[in-house]
Amino acid sequence: MKWSWKIAKVAGIEVSIHATFLLLLGWIGISAWMTDRSLASVGSNIGFILALFGCVLLHELGHALTARKYGIKTRDITLLPIGGVARLERMPEEPRQELQVALAGPLVNVVITILLLAVLFLTGGITTLADLNLQSSSFLVRLTMVNLSLALFNLIPAFPMDGGRVVRALLATRMEYTRATQTAATLGQLIAFGLGFIGLFSNPFLIFIALFVWIGAAQESSMVQVKSALGGIPVNRAMLTNFVTLAPTDRLQTAVDQILAGTQQDFPVVLEGRVVGILTRQALMAGLSRDGAYANVASAMQREFETADSIEMLDVVAQRLREQPLHTMPVVHNGELVGLVTMDNVGEFLMIQTALEQSRAQRPQAG
Repeated sequence: MKWSWKIAKVAGIEVSIHATFLLLLGWIGISAWMTDRSLASVGSNIGFILALFGCVLLHELGHALTARKYGIKTRDITLLPIGGVARLERMPEEPRQELQVALAGPLVNVVITILLLAVLFLTGGITTLADLNLQSSSFLVRLTMVNLSLALFNLIPAFPMDGGRVVRALLATRMEYTRATQTAATLGQLIAFGLGFIGLFSNPFLIFIALFVWIGAAQESSMVQVKSALGGIPVNRAMLTNFVTLAPTDRLQTAVDQILAGTQQDFPVVLEGRVVGILTRQALMAGLSRDGAYANVASAMQREFETADSIEMLDVVAQRLREQPLHTMPVVHNGELVGLVTMDNVGEFLMIQTALEQSRAQRPQAG
């Protein structure tokens, strides 16, 4: 994720913080200073936020380590002001596995809540559960309440919350996966509408949550529909086969001429039939600015890139393409370049397939 910095590696998973997280810490510190004019208050408030996000990190690790049990890797975890994001390579489609992965995060917060309650009772921090409230001056009491709130909030049955994935997993035990997703997404949007309506008359923050849930539910439904439509289709049925290649020794001016003469933006760089790099439009502009038009393509091309095999399934390749920084993926067969795949041509292929299906559906049946 852009504007993120790696701060640690936990269980083999990179952990990063987003720049906006630092803004949050700054805002908390300034607010505390303006209220109490005390460095102790500033330290206490920032310390509480750091402890809270430590719990958020453990929540995301719960998802990640449970997914690892089923062979699903986690690319990284990023901490944002609104919480954490664990980027799994994919979500499990087997309902039982998705249920466990979805519940693992809130369960971590429940365990933390129980442990903090035990400490509070043993140390005399509280005597009854009635002593728990967010307005308490006790660090541990507030942290306990926030962890309980995190568990409950994430169990709201709406995408992209964990509760939405729990609902889908349960529905998927009784109906087809795509239909289960659409049903869970519709439920999530109904909940979002209700939260937004309540927010108009009470807490405006609920409107923000409602928008977050509404958009997340729509995106989840759309992604699953696309995955379903592309499933079982090999890449070679949708890849671009009419494209221009460059050699490492070509001049950048050659790429400029090709861009101006056609519509291709990224160029595979080929040496003896093998792809050795990709010259993206962004890299080309940087190379022109740095070295001029007569520099070699090799000086500007991207040397780290992924390839797809021509018989790979299109839905898998589209997912990989979405997650990589480059917009073009070379397609190879026995190591030799045979095509290119981009999200644009995947989208065009999907539109063509949809149009053909509508045509078949409208065609009168014989007999």
